[in-house]
Amino acid sequence: MKRIKLMAAAAAIVAMACGTAMATPSTQIWIPSTDAKDFKNIHIDIDNYARFSGSGEADTGANMYNLGLSAGVLPLESLKLEVGVDFLKQSSSSAPNADNNPFYFNAKLATPEDAFGLKGLPAFAVGTQSIGSVPETKYNIVYGLTAKTLPVIGRVSIGGYTGDKDLLGSGSNAGVLASLDRNIPEISDKLWLAVDYMGGTSGGGKNTNGALGVGGSWAFSKQISLIVGAVFFNPFQEDKSGKPTLTTQIDISLP
Repeated sequence: MKRIKLMAAAAAIVAMACGTAMATPSTQIWIPSTDAKDFKNIHIDIDNYARFSGSGEADTGANMYNLGLSAGVLPLESLKLEVGVDFLKQSSSSAPNADNNPFYFNAKLATPEDAFGLKGLPAFAVGTQSIGSVPETKYNIVYGLTAKTLPVIGRVSIGGYTGDKDLLGSGSNAGVLASLDRNIPEISDKLWLAVDYMGGTSGGGKNTNGALGVGGSWAFSKQISLIVGAVFFNPFQEDKSGKPTLTTQIDISLP
């Protein structure tokens, strides 16, 4: 995705007292991707998540505003390492300790498709995300992914993750990651679309981060792009994760 749309959507929501947090490296709409930034490539992300429902409704959840900074730090073509930090704030007083400690960290080691001169080799990535500094923010998610671009269909990604059971949900703190993303040259090389999913091992994804994400990106230039999408949390977790969100994510690439 990053090669096509130059978008590192650092999706993050801290909602309700046991809310959601996704301080991430390069992503699709909601889940991490196998993309990683090139050496010395720096990205600034300005992300907004706004609830579809009004603030007066029960269990709506908090709006979230995120400023992220990430960079590639490994000078290799077939093995990339990116590290990042997010500054996350929410429009809610229900999780004050999380809001008073708004920094989350992430890192990812990844290989692109056809790495090391091996034609047909899928992309691979392992990483960690949502690493907070206090118990309320230490989601400590560790994940692994593989991806392959198929003719016509686009890129299919599949993997899994595990994280803190107290924050994600006891018995469902691990699960599947899956996505399909595709550039749309039939319309414009600047257009990219994706759908992704994060689920748990029980209850169909019953944890505070389980969600379906859909959206698209438009690259205004090689340095600036915008993603617009929505995140639909698993219905039976709305009491913790809140109502669906409309997201806009601006990415600025330097240099």
